[in-house]
Amino acid sequence: MRQARAAFRRFWPLTRGDRGWLAVILACVVVSTLAETASILLFADLTDHALQAGSLAAFWGPAAAWLGVAVLGALVGYLGNSLATWTAERFVRRLRAHAFRHLQQLSPDFFQRHRQGDLVERLTGDVEAIEQLVVSGAVGAVSAVFSAVFYAAAAFWLRWDLALVTFVLAPLFLLAARRFAGRIKKASQDERVADGAITSVVTESLTNIVLTQAYNRRRDEEERLDTEARAWLRASVRGARLSELYEQFVEVVETLCVLTVIGLGVWEISAGRMTLGQLLAFAAFLGYLYPPVRSLGGLGLTVTAATAGAERIGEILDAEPAVTDPARPVPAWPVRGRVGFHDVTFRYPEASRAALRDVTFEAGPGRFVVITGASGAGKSTLTALLTRFYDPTAGVIRLDGVPLTDVPLDFLRENIALLPQRTLVLRGTVRENIACGRPGASDAEIERAARDAAAHAFVSALPDGYDTRIAPGTTALSGGQVRRLAIARAMLRAAPVLVLDEPTAGLDAVAARQVVQPLRRLMSGRTTIMITHDLTLAPDADRILVMDHGRLVEEGTHTELIARGGAYARLAAPLPETLDRREIPDRPEPLNRPETLKRP
Repeated sequence: MRQARAAFRRFWPLTRGDRGWLAVILACVVVSTLAETASILLFADLTDHALQAGSLAAFWGPAAAWLGVAVLGALVGYLGNSLATWTAERFVRRLRAHAFRHLQQLSPDFFQRHRQGDLVERLTGDVEAIEQLVVSGAVGAVSAVFSAVFYAAAAFWLRWDLALVTFVLAPLFLLAARRFAGRIKKASQDERVADGAITSVVTESLTNIVLTQAYNRRRDEEERLDTEARAWLRASVRGARLSELYEQFVEVVETLCVLTVIGLGVWEISAGRMTLGQLLAFAAFLGYLYPPVRSLGGLGLTVTAATAGAERIGEILDAEPAVTDPARPVPAWPVRGRVGFHDVTFRYPEASRAALRDVTFEAGPGRFVVITGASGAGKSTLTALLTRFYDPTAGVIRLDGVPLTDVPLDFLRENIALLPQRTLVLRGTVRENIACGRPGASDAEIERAARDAAAHAFVSALPDGYDTRIAPGTTALSGGQVRRLAIARAMLRAAPVLVLDEPTAGLDAVAARQVVQPLRRLMSGRTTIMITHDLTLAPDADRILVMDHGRLVEEGTHTELIARGGAYARLAAPLPETLDRREIPDRPEPLNRPETLKRP
């Protein structure tokens, strides 16, 4: 229970703004309980004075009062239950937004350590479990305590001696709940982990559907899903069996209590110490008393299960972002675009060696810098540091002479336009995809950016033009067209610093040539840092940096580096147009085919 109390204290502040409604809900519970009590007493009066006496005159008054009380209880019950649902869903929305907001601040390595499907499950199922602990559970606990006390007091008022006898069995509910709590919590934890694993398998399989189909991995993926589904089935069935066992045990205890009351009541009626109406009212009070007592026991099980979800959401909220806004940020200024790396060293979290070592270079306003090198040399790490997905382990990066750690993140990223290697497409219209470069841009500005990116012609030819809906993995556009949409997005942003990460990667020669001219227009007047293996634009660069194993090994213009004959010259050397014919056979040799595979 210590974990449950800690989870409650952690998430209770999120009910701020709804606590007045929670008070109204509890008031409705009080009124509903009073209405139920009045109904029971009116039923007893009808039994003793109308039913037993056979008097119709004695029926109308209590019957009208009972109907009025029932209508009042129904209205108040409807109001209370509606408010409870509304308040609970508001809490779920608030908690999910809180967790999602924090999740978006975390560094890329966090998402590499956690499966996407599992994170989705935490923001759905686990969030709802916490609501059961903080809102529904709290309201339920207060309601159950009040109802139990009230009905118990009413039973004592009728016959205190019978009440004492029957209340002796009440602690059995709490003892049973305590007995089952630990086992149900373990089953709930296993079920939630399995839920996340199933979601992850489905997400990963659908994301990599081309690989799955091309390599005939359908059966492998089905087996992966079946393995996780079996784990979920075992945990789900185990939890259901425990819950059902608890429910059936409670049913037996309740039956024992009711039979005890009826037996003692028959004895009291035969002795003339109790009327039939009193007995029925007493039994009714006990009938209304046991559900709250039972729910208090069951609440312990709910709380125990909910702590599993709280722990999983807490893991997200406890993860520290790799970068944060400075405590004393510098005020905004008109950024010119001077970028400087000064003795920058960086090692990724949990990596065994540094990705960058003592890197120093500058890119002046309006200058074009190409960074090249072999795969894994540390090129893309430079873009991650410049856009502050991470901070350097050592050294400093400056923008217009100001350390990036002193610059607010929003301001920094507004002044740096990033074209990542993987072109990102949002689910929405073409217009919305371009407009995300600068929210609030007018239609004319969006169209002008598309024209500059050589995208207007093919966008206009789409069925709905700029209102055509696209999504990640869309087949409505070619790779080059999607890349030109990304260029239009960056043009609309109009940031003074432009970072291009492999802008022609994945494009064939024709598509690559189609984006070169839009890229030239995009780079005009901006400080441009291009990470690339494709050296088509390298001769235009003001400076070329060559990376190798995290170090800057060469620096200069295209002409200077070619003249040196070093690493860049080898990277830029064109493939020979002709090869020695002695090295190429006139006809490819047939593959060796096992005898068992030869056609007869």
